[in-house]
Amino acid sequence: MKKKLMALALLLTGFGNIRADEGMWMLNNIDPRTEGIMKKLGLQLTAQELYNPDGTSLKDAVVNFGDFCSGVVVSPDGLVFTNHHCGYGSIQALSTPEDDILKNGFVARTRAEERPAEGLFVAFLDRTEEVTGRVYAALDSIYAAHPEAAKKYGKNWKDKLYEEHVYDVCQKITEEYEQAYPKMRAEVLPYYHGNAFFVSLYHVFNDVRLVFAPSESLGKFGGDTDNWMWPRQTADFSVFRIYADSLNQPADYNPSNRPYQPKRYAKVSMDGYKLGDYCMTIGYPGSTDRYLSSFGIQERVDIENAARIQVRGAKQDVWKKWMDSDRTIDLKYSAKFAQSSNYWKNSIGMNKAIKDLKVIEEKQELEKQVKKWANEEAGRKARFGKVFTNLKKAYKERREAYNALSFLQESFFGGIELTRIASTAKRLISATGEKQRQQLTARLEKTYKDYDARVDKETMAVLLANYARELKGKHLPAFYTTIKNEFGGDYKAYAEDLFNRSMLDDGTPQQSMAPDSARTADDAAMTWMSDISATATGLMKEIEKANTLIESNEKLLCQAILEMEQEKPHYSDANFSMRLSYGFVADYTNEGVHQTYFTHSQSLLDKIEKGKDNPDYLMEPATTALLRKADWGPYADKTTGEMQLCFLTNNDITGGNSGSPMFNGKGELIGLAFDGNWDAMSSDISFTQSLTRCIGVDIRFVLYLMDRWGGAHHLIEELGIR
Repeated sequence: MKKKLMALALLLTGFGNIRADEGMWMLNNIDPRTEGIMKKLGLQLTAQELYNPDGTSLKDAVVNFGDFCSGVVVSPDGLVFTNHHCGYGSIQALSTPEDDILKNGFVARTRAEERPAEGLFVAFLDRTEEVTGRVYAALDSIYAAHPEAAKKYGKNWKDKLYEEHVYDVCQKITEEYEQAYPKMRAEVLPYYHGNAFFVSLYHVFNDVRLVFAPSESLGKFGGDTDNWMWPRQTADFSVFRIYADSLNQPADYNPSNRPYQPKRYAKVSMDGYKLGDYCMTIGYPGSTDRYLSSFGIQERVDIENAARIQVRGAKQDVWKKWMDSDRTIDLKYSAKFAQSSNYWKNSIGMNKAIKDLKVIEEKQELEKQVKKWANEEAGRKARFGKVFTNLKKAYKERREAYNALSFLQESFFGGIELTRIASTAKRLISATGEKQRQQLTARLEKTYKDYDARVDKETMAVLLANYARELKGKHLPAFYTTIKNEFGGDYKAYAEDLFNRSMLDDGTPQQSMAPDSARTADDAAMTWMSDISATATGLMKEIEKANTLIESNEKLLCQAILEMEQEKPHYSDANFSMRLSYGFVADYTNEGVHQTYFTHSQSLLDKIEKGKDNPDYLMEPATTALLRKADWGPYADKTTGEMQLCFLTNNDITGGNSGSPMFNGKGELIGLAFDGNWDAMSSDISFTQSLTRCIGVDIRFVLYLMDRWGGAHHLIEELGIR
């Protein structure tokens, strides 16, 4: 074990010829050689000025925004910039048909007008520490305490015990850290496919209030048409403020709370950028699979992405029809639709890019090298020799059941909302603790607020038929027999009947959900959900053995790559922990088409002209008139004289990086990352040096809209802009 941990430590810091623009790097592992490369590109800060757990550093200005995005503190009074699509759910929740701030935008003229965003929080990273040794020492003790596991599970018994116990081991370490640091939240996460573990400690602030939001036509300009595309003209930003108690400590919402005084906030730069300028992002990338085997990538294409594309396409057609017919429904479903369609389109683009860029073939070539390297030495062959045989076998064994499970999850748990309502209601009925009951009740209330039974009923009918058709009549929950025998295969009639017999579809049953509420427990939707859960359980049991083999051998493959290429830099896959990526402002060319590295105001006006044919390009006349006036003032680029809107860098980002600050070499804010580009949608699996780009909104465009469109002069002054 000690040898393994020492080898891993060398791998984490062994940097050779580094590709400057690829990688999501842990800030606590930046060594002098890495720092030297960053400085050659234009960084003017030291590693300690980026990350200093015992002092103040740039990481203290960056926040985890709600556990789904990133953000940056930009003023001494806790003002936070993030993306519009990150704030979208909170803006939608604060909107009503009578006060439609999602559509019209919002400006708080005073602190008293700032609106509490219920359920939203931000977290500041305090420090990250390695705990790999502690995790594996605990696992070794578990292996020693369970000699019978070898007989029970066979030759893969340690893999099975690892799978069963690693979460509890990490949870115990988490609890120990939270006892040692009672005012912080701790989180232990695996890195490098479980070959390493780190704990991160956070200060969490639950009182976050909306300060500014552009109109939906600005913040979501281009809609689904432009999502993941370049060129972009989207004003993808929103502004919030963090509040704390009288001692400047985290606190739940209270009218007496005051604006948080941060350890560090980012200075906003008005200097802009030019081609080749240094740029870095610091944020919370969610999930990547750069070490995934070719077998896993093929499964992602054929099953996970295929199911997501097919089912969400059918669901979104129903939702869109209802949303277009009624603004009240549109408000209820806007955030849910945006979330669903974002990764629906992402999956389409990923499958296309994997094929076009020959990602699987590229991974297969790497695997040939790994196999050759492993076979060259007896010890390596013993450890890694069967990796590819095992992976091929396991992925093949689980293919049919995993496909069914993917369609089941997308259709019933991710598609039909009544399933989630019934699941939460069931937990509420059986809850014994008052705190748990309050949490589940609040979750139901939040769900019902943005729920329309008519929409869900039609969605159910469509997805029931779709599931049966796509699965060719196999792996069907028990209620499909009822649909056939009692409803003659009429899915619409079945859905109508189920909704008529359930009291969970109208938001009224919460008062009757006491632990002894037999009526609620026997609700038609509960029985229906139980059939779905039984089918899911059966499918998971069917793929359990293959899952264990896949997880253990993907972990071994990652370890083999790290050892084989130990002279090269290797960052861990993203896992929503703080990461830094660095590179520079960059354009690109694909299929003979050159893409300039920034967009300007005229390109926005040109698209607005297409609004009569494409509603994604519609803009309010007053906003269009403001843009046509072309009075950019101090926000114009000093070189071009243009109002620059969005720009490209080769920073390595993924979902979760949305809202990440884009810093220049001095650590000053020049933009907010909000998207990747369609030409390289396979970037979660493979970074393509010449094509993968990060799209950001220019901070000067943000300030221009805050000032000239929103009239928020007080916020401009708060930022210290003159």
